[in-house]
Amino acid sequence: MESTSKVLLGVLGGVAAGAVLGILFAPDKGVNTRKKLVDTGKDLVDQGKGYADNLRGKFDGIKKEVTDKYENFLADAKETASGKV
Repeated sequence: MESTSKVLLGVLGGVAAGAVLGILFAPDKGVNTRKKLVDTGKDLVDQGKGYADNLRGKFDGIKKEVTDKYENFLADAKETASGKV
């Protein structure tokens, strides 16, 4: 998962840098350029929150799966131990 998050951050950073450079080099009035920068920043934040929520959901699912497997293993171990004594 660590490499996935690094790739995700790299992609988001590239998109942000491209958007900022595209807006800065586009011929437009300063007021319009600043508004575009703010709007693009808000869009990127919303997109980042979506990715974060998605990752959080995946991690919660993995955590539940591991917890369930551990509890089943523990119950089986207790059952085996009590049956052999």
